[in-house]
Amino acid sequence: MAEIKNYTMNFGPQHPAAHGVLRLVLELDGEVIERADPHIGLLHRATEKLAETRTFLQSVPYMDRLDYVSMMCNEHAYVMAIEKLTGVAPPLRARYIRVMFDEITRMLNHLLWLGAHGLDIGAMTVFLYCFREREDLMDCYEAVSGARMHAAYFRPGGVYRDLPDRMPQYQPSTLRSEADVRRLNETRQGSLLDFIEAFTERFPGCVDEYETLLTDNRIWKQRTVGIGVVSPERALQLGFTGPMLRGSGVEWDLRRKQPYEVYDQLDFSVPVGTNGDCYDRYLVRIEEMRQSNRIVRQCVDWLRRNPGPVMSDSHKVAPPHRVDMKTSMEELIHHFKLFTEGMHVPAGEAYAAVEHPKGEFGIYLVSDGANKPYRLKIRAPGFAHLAAIDEMSRGHMIADVVAIIGTQDIVFGEIDR
Repeated sequence: MAEIKNYTMNFGPQHPAAHGVLRLVLELDGEVIERADPHIGLLHRATEKLAETRTFLQSVPYMDRLDYVSMMCNEHAYVMAIEKLTGVAPPLRARYIRVMFDEITRMLNHLLWLGAHGLDIGAMTVFLYCFREREDLMDCYEAVSGARMHAAYFRPGGVYRDLPDRMPQYQPSTLRSEADVRRLNETRQGSLLDFIEAFTERFPGCVDEYETLLTDNRIWKQRTVGIGVVSPERALQLGFTGPMLRGSGVEWDLRRKQPYEVYDQLDFSVPVGTNGDCYDRYLVRIEEMRQSNRIVRQCVDWLRRNPGPVMSDSHKVAPPHRVDMKTSMEELIHHFKLFTEGMHVPAGEAYAAVEHPKGEFGIYLVSDGANKPYRLKIRAPGFAHLAAIDEMSRGHMIADVVAIIGTQDIVFGEIDR
């Protein structure tokens, strides 16, 4: 009689569906998973420790690099924690700009998630479609901050600068004809707000295209329906947040339950799943893109009608205007102190959380009154989700692990911080 023996196999870290440096050790009975053990530590960059050696302002760019698909949402939690400790309130226009860019970031995140998830499961076309829209949203990032990804645009007390009055234009080259350039520049003739508004008008049609490709596609449903099912009770016990929790049928969204900035003044709905499987989580994220589009539209309308300052006038946290700095000695000293020594944050502790595209992203900040954080701890949503991969993949096939990793939408920068 042959002896039955389980095999142990490595999945990743070089596997294209492992989303970076995830290494899973799978215990297999034939092709069925008995146990999945996630190994992390292959991307550890000590962000929390590095923050203790940098001034409060110098740590803003580190936040972009945590979840490098949801850059401005990470910055948002960090600057909110500093604002709680300093008691500084950003102007209303800055709050609307922050919310608008949070939702642009949510769309950016979900577009990359959908493209990569589709590619993992074998759908090539949707990947190309998603990157077509991401390109326009990246241009919005670039217009306000000068960087396409790591923006460092949010600041304690507001945002770095107001929205630009004109969009960069494409130029004819050996790669692009005059006709192509004219077509590409059609929506770039006005301000950034005009460009974003034009995007919000066509984006629902783009989401319809993704749904045409996937929602009723029988192969897509075979790969996602009934895979990685998590009950609502278990999702809460495991510490799930964001689409992972809402896909299981729990209506929990910080924008609704613990509103921050101006979310309580905006009209949007929170999509919720019923079965808690990969397919429901897909549907939740698709609807979230539509709702984010609605929010961005409302922010654009408000920002058009309400000009104003985008930075606090407290020069202990915000630099003075350049003109004032060149005419007043006091303002010059404020500027010099702020960018050499950094702001001194009153002693205390604060926790600030945002509804990040992947779930609840929180920053716990402890200050001892110095110009650097005494301690910084990050509550990364993906960490709790990855911890549940063993439970979610038991009894499934190896191919289903790929679908489960995709549905979790994990990015290792925040998990292995």
